[in-house]
Amino acid sequence: MLKSTVSSFKSLLVASFLTLTASVAMANPFTLAPLPYAFDALEPAIDKETMQIHHGKHHQAYVNNLNAQVATYPELAKMSLEQIMAKISSYNMAVRNNGGGHYNHALFWTLMAPVGKGGTPSSALAKAIDRDFGSLDKMKEAFEKAGATRFGSGWAWVVVTADKKLAITSTPNQDNPLMDIAEVKGTPILALDVWEHAYYLKYQNRRGDYLKEWWKVVNWNEVNKLFDQAVK
Repeated sequence: MLKSTVSSFKSLLVASFLTLTASVAMANPFTLAPLPYAFDALEPAIDKETMQIHHGKHHQAYVNNLNAQVATYPELAKMSLEQIMAKISSYNMAVRNNGGGHYNHALFWTLMAPVGKGGTPSSALAKAIDRDFGSLDKMKEAFEKAGATRFGSGWAWVVVTADKKLAITSTPNQDNPLMDIAEVKGTPILALDVWEHAYYLKYQNRRGDYLKEWWKVVNWNEVNKLFDQAVK
């Protein structure tokens, strides 16, 4: 009898734990993934302290704040970030800012790699760059201009548009080209954070220097993969 009671109690504890775990997961469906490299792996282009603060403080805050909106919009728990972006006009500014912040940063980290480890544009991407911009150097120049002239905070992007062409754009704050409110819509394949917190510890007010140095840590291997997926 005692053995049966203990067994039943253990089963009840396990069931309660699983229910609690599921409830927590539903309430906090969005999580911060670890960086795919060490915090100091992008030096000297981006310093260790900036990466620690940017990832562990800023990005974590976007994740926490987006999770806080699940109580208001329960459907968010079952949606991907891409699905949320596509319907962003249906939600409040907290979802727009923090959902965008989470998506943008989650993509951003994957688009960088240690110096010498990021590869080069694939032949298919290189052909598209030549077709739509004239050359890689001209694309870089246009991209840097988009980032440098974005007033205040925001992002610079290379996207694949609906007609499978490459385009460069910039967005304010944490907006992105996947959002249904974006002026230029497309699938992002390259993104650069030009908020001051992304570069100020090392570059201070020299955003242009940050833009130029950033090319040294671009993960073209990931860009190539995103391009191939976008043009299918």
